Amino acid sequence: MLQKILIANRGEIAVRVIRAAKELGIKTVAVYSELDRNALHVRLADEAYALGGMTAAESYLNTEAILDAIRQSGADGVHPGYGFFSENPDFARQIAAMGVAFIGPPPEAMDEMSDKVSSRKAALRGGAPIVPGTTEFAKSADEIKEFGASAGYPIAIKAAFGGGGRGMKVIKSEADVQEAMDSAKREAKAFFGRDEIYVEKYLTWPRHVEVQLVGDQQGNVVWISTRDCSAQRRHQKLIEEAPAPALGEGIETAMGEAAVKAAKAVGYYNAGTVEFIYQDGEFFFLEMNTRLQVEHPVSEMITGIDLVEWQILVASGEPLPMTQADVDASRHGAAIEIRINAENPAGGKFLPSPGTITALKAPDGFGTRFDAGYEAGDEISQYYDNLIGKLIVWGKDRPTAIARAIRALEETVVEGVATTIPADLAILRHPDFAAVTHSTKWVEETLDLSGIDAVKPSPQSADGQAPLVQRQTTVEVNGKRFDVKLWVPDAPVVAVAAGAAAKKAPRAAASSGGGGLGSGDVIVPMQGTIVKILVEVGQSVEVGQAVVVLEAMKMENQIQAEKAGKVKEIKVAAGATVGAGDVVAVIE
Repeated sequence: MLQKILIANRGEIAVRVIRAAKELGIKTVAVYSELDRNALHVRLADEAYALGGMTAAESYLNTEAILDAIRQSGADGVHPGYGFFSENPDFARQIAAMGVAFIGPPPEAMDEMSDKVSSRKAALRGGAPIVPGTTEFAKSADEIKEFGASAGYPIAIKAAFGGGGRGMKVIKSEADVQEAMDSAKREAKAFFGRDEIYVEKYLTWPRHVEVQLVGDQQGNVVWISTRDCSAQRRHQKLIEEAPAPALGEGIETAMGEAAVKAAKAVGYYNAGTVEFIYQDGEFFFLEMNTRLQVEHPVSEMITGIDLVEWQILVASGEPLPMTQADVDASRHGAAIEIRINAENPAGGKFLPSPGTITALKAPDGFGTRFDAGYEAGDEISQYYDNLIGKLIVWGKDRPTAIARAIRALEETVVEGVATTIPADLAILRHPDFAAVTHSTKWVEETLDLSGIDAVKPSPQSADGQAPLVQRQTTVEVNGKRFDVKLWVPDAPVVAVAAGAAAKKAPRAAASSGGGGLGSGDVIVPMQGTIVKILVEVGQSVEVGQAVVVLEAMKMENQIQAEKAGKVKEIKVAAGATVGAGDVVAVIE
């Protein structure tokens, strides 16, 4: 059994792995960026090491810094979580070269399955039908246009080494190809460190159904459960459930067997997920995620299997604890997971909402679980994913699970940042969701979120005190982190002397994602980085026309004009960091 595990990740998944390891009596090591110096995963780990930097590229994607932390800590295992290096075979090889166990699949399987293009070829070898698309990387806009002309629009560009909707763009016409390709490559590079893409046909009203599997190093592979992840926005999941409901007779078993065959075709072991598109009684292989998925808890809730524990056992060389028959017999009831993200769903915009969490109250009760990466007083940074936590519930059947999820969400309190909770409740209460007639496009095309108001940051207390937080001093000795806790009263808010510079108060974001109530100022509604300027001084623009592209929390957002006219001034350049309320352009 492994003795000490370094978690090469942050947030909720790092916390999840740390807790599982501690229950097995295994020491844990955290790594952290400058912004995560006092993050929850750092506070919970037995040891923590500084990576330096703020952005993902400077910290959690800094290979040498992580390898150095492994050497310093003496860890004999590395869990990559999801995102970052979790599907990077080169990183896995570097870990293995150090004599350290990579808690994931073998690099050879990752080579084939982490690359979504070659994974489609493996699925064909395993006998699974695939969505029509390319089986090579798309190298140019002309190639994509050629595919669109033959397959018909809409088509989808996808990150070949990614997942979770990052780097995915849907194209409705040839005129959109170049811009969509550039944006997809930027997002893929920022989140996964690689910008290769491929193209496939975009189906009209599909459901997203996936299969959780686990294999061991002795050649055994079992599928744990199916999951439906069709409630999405921006091609990223909001609500997931297990088992996938309302499938045709025999479909679930056929999907599970197809997933196992695809995994065995590449010598796969450890945890993985095979994703399918289901439409009109047929399913098509979409891709394989060679890692633990965000939504793995729903599979755990209906089987009683701790998937992170199984990952660690497999990485330690032990065989799977259960056979396929054992797993089949373990499934009971229904589970639902709700991702609580720092996003403002007002008007269906789902705009990123970075900031400080001033209050967080998790729900409780029978069949209720809450996996979070933050506590009250922690900050949601623009530089990382915006997942605050996951609410997971179990019920004896699907209607019970839906009712329990609604009750638990109503108990949940998150203040200081906007969250997706109002949208989550709207989904769970909708008759389409209950009837399983929704699809991956349903949230954006059918669900009415016009009645959701923008959430404003919580005010300070009446006596001028800042929100209650635990004070502590951090000391680093040769890059290793030590905490000294100080239990002191909160510092009062310091008044700014007359004539002194004061920080600008953020302005409220308009519902369109930019502009200010029809003014000529184009205002960004959240902190982020300008990645592209879409207009020039003197250019005429229309209401709703995109002016700049803003990246926040690894998502690109087009900031639009709320007034027609000519561009008088552009106040930013590509690469500039801006804050909520900043004016980026002026229209007259």
